[in-house]
Amino acid sequence: MKIVAVCGMGIGTSVLLKMNAEKVLRTLGKDQDVDVEAADIGTAKGAARTADIVLTSADLADEIGEVPAKVVIIDNFTDVGEIAEKLTPLVS
Repeated sequence: MKIVAVCGMGIGTSVLLKMNAEKVLRTLGKDQDVDVEAADIGTAKGAARTADIVLTSADLADEIGEVPAKVVIIDNFTDVGEIAEKLTPLVS
């Protein structure tokens, strides 16, 4: 399974989201089954075509466009609880 964590610039916040998603996956025992990568919005448009899940903010979700991946809106990239709540049903 492939997850792409997306922010506007692809440097700080997407890496933070990636790390928090990986923390959730470790807790669920899924970290060996899932590859998480960080991307800026430009890269994400291509990466999302081969991803299973895209984690991003509400304002960037529309910019990703039509992709086969499940696009999940994360309101607070630092809230591991929110990420766990939204990610758990998709990877379990």
